[in-house]
Amino acid sequence: MNSEKNNIKSLLTKLGITENNKGCSNGIEWFGSGELINSHSPVNGSLLGKVQVGNKKDYNKLMNEAENAFKSFRKIPAPERGNLVRLLGNKIRENKAELGELVSWEMGKSLQEGLGEVQEMIDICDFAVGLSRQLYGLTMHSERPNHRMYEQYHPLGIVGVISAFNFPVAVWSWNVALAWVCGNVCIWKPSEKTPLCSIVCQNLISQILKDNNIPIGVSCLINGDRNIGQLMSDDNRINLLSATGSTKMGKDVAQRVGTRLGKSLLELGGNNAIIVTPSVNIKQAVINIVFGAVGTCGQRCTSTRRIIVHESIIEQIKVELSKAYKQLNIGNPLDESNHVGPLIDNDAVNQYLSALNIVKEQGGKFIVEGGLLKGKEYESNCYVKPAIAEIKNHVSIVQTETFAPILYLIKYSGNLENAIEIMNDVKQGLSSAIMTKNLKDSETFLSHSGSDCGIANVNIGTSGAEIGGAFGGEKETGGGRESGSDAWKVYMRRQTNTINFSSELALAQGINFDL
Repeated sequence: MNSEKNNIKSLLTKLGITENNKGCSNGIEWFGSGELINSHSPVNGSLLGKVQVGNKKDYNKLMNEAENAFKSFRKIPAPERGNLVRLLGNKIRENKAELGELVSWEMGKSLQEGLGEVQEMIDICDFAVGLSRQLYGLTMHSERPNHRMYEQYHPLGIVGVISAFNFPVAVWSWNVALAWVCGNVCIWKPSEKTPLCSIVCQNLISQILKDNNIPIGVSCLINGDRNIGQLMSDDNRINLLSATGSTKMGKDVAQRVGTRLGKSLLELGGNNAIIVTPSVNIKQAVINIVFGAVGTCGQRCTSTRRIIVHESIIEQIKVELSKAYKQLNIGNPLDESNHVGPLIDNDAVNQYLSALNIVKEQGGKFIVEGGLLKGKEYESNCYVKPAIAEIKNHVSIVQTETFAPILYLIKYSGNLENAIEIMNDVKQGLSSAIMTKNLKDSETFLSHSGSDCGIANVNIGTSGAEIGGAFGGEKETGGGRESGSDAWKVYMRRQTNTINFSSELALAQGINFDL
């Protein structure tokens, strides 16, 4: 135990984390006038550090500096801004092991997943560097002689980023990498549950800004509570607000931003399903289902919440999943022999336990029982058993996203269309998958009458996303798209330009206006 504590202390010291930390930064200086919050590790309950968060005065200071920074930053050519992102990616590479370990300690995901999250940061930086030379517009033919028309994209201004605890570093990087190459500046409010990760990221980016004489305010950080999030939502100076979190939070953000006719990019809840057809490769399906359901202890927006299984194979699936769950090792996520770590905190545990009770009340039958894990091998009160319950899709607990490792098993009969109807019959629309060897089934699932989600996979689970493809979902997931493809366009304003290089005035639609 003492050795573990010494390792944590050494890690924090190496990353520049002290016992007491300021939670706000403009890229050069650190400050904070709000209350002190504690960051406790769900791994063992230890106090990792204290952070003095920001208040309204600190927020306005950062916003003023961001406004001034944008005036000069937008004039830097996009490829040069891309080079800053390249430097950020290299800096993250150099610190991958340490940052990945901190993610695991502060959030509770496995070390492999912590390192994987940091790799996502590196990947988005690589993607954005190439993008900095590909911010293409269109040219088009005018109906008027000797006229030229084209579209171009300009930076918006200040991009606000509100991120969630489950991906404490990756989602910020998705936004800042694209926002930077597009010419925007950023202000970031991370989750109050993972403040230390944000401080380390800001330290990494601050060194790059300093070394390249980039003005203060290009990358700002403000740790704080929901009041800071509301300030950002209501602030006309924030030209785009990218918010990741619960649907409840997203609705509040959307309403506030919408009231001022602002732009928002929302990545909200998921209620993700895998359809398992009779032609399935059972082993392949079980591996995908188990990882999707228990990875990050069920605390991913893309976690597998539901499996919709054909009646002809449901008993076999029950047996194989029960076997697989018995093989799961639950414990300290930094021990690579463990598959499942803790939930983030006691509130998450209480929500999990409450959901188990509601499942029983609403007619669910547990195939694999859940519950709180206690014992010397569990160093905090945040370790729980992954559970599987057979239940109907329409009941309220299934319709709700519970951020915990509870998997719902739902039977379907007849053809694939019945399974798709069940899958789509929830309010969320983030990720989906089908397990099948049948080409017709896979193509039906991907067609316009198939999955209504932003992500639809064949013989791959719901959990996880690859940089390069646009990430996001429909319905109460918010409709936003981040990361790859042409997601960069949301960080810019589109402008249509028409140039008359003749000596005549020709009006559109053949209108004449003689004086």
